[in-house]
Amino acid sequence: MAKAFIFMADGCEEIEALTPVDLLRRAGVDVCTVSIMGRQTIEGAHKIKFEADVLFEEADFSDGEVFMLPGGMPGTTNLATYEPLIQLLKNKNNEGKHLAAICAAPAVVLGLNDFLRGRKAVCFPGMEEKLLGAEVLELPVVTDGNITTSRGMGTAIAYGLELVRILKGEEVASDLKSSIVYGHARH
Repeated sequence: MAKAFIFMADGCEEIEALTPVDLLRRAGVDVCTVSIMGRQTIEGAHKIKFEADVLFEEADFSDGEVFMLPGGMPGTTNLATYEPLIQLLKNKNNEGKHLAAICAAPAVVLGLNDFLRGRKAVCFPGMEEKLLGAEVLELPVVTDGNITTSRGMGTAIAYGLELVRILKGEEVASDLKSSIVYGHARH
């Protein structure tokens, strides 16, 4: 079964962190939330506290297919400056595993670490100059090769559904979209 990891730090945007977890779990994906803070309790950018499943230093990433990064400040900066995470992302990218980032994370984590050169990408408006070497688009979510990027809290559902599509297929993503009454549902 496909496994996804999402990395969480104090100051992360709570909706961007938890929406993809919720949607992927609804679709039957095994999702592990990972704290880089040395403790399981995370305090988001809006002072919402939640518990990560595991600490980074105790996690086994060998069976991961998707590695996700929420945005929010200073959460994105905390992720970007955590060297073990950056090294893991480089290794997984080299293995062709899927990387996903939303809001500031495509720029501050992926862009500034040269993951996006020659790819189409999006990020939080105003941070585009940090998408080094990328073709910058203005769509809610973009997948180019093994990397998915999205723009912000308002695109978190579209982002989560895109990751469901990648891992579980178009039909599962479409059924989930209908079941949560997202978009142009007729209910």
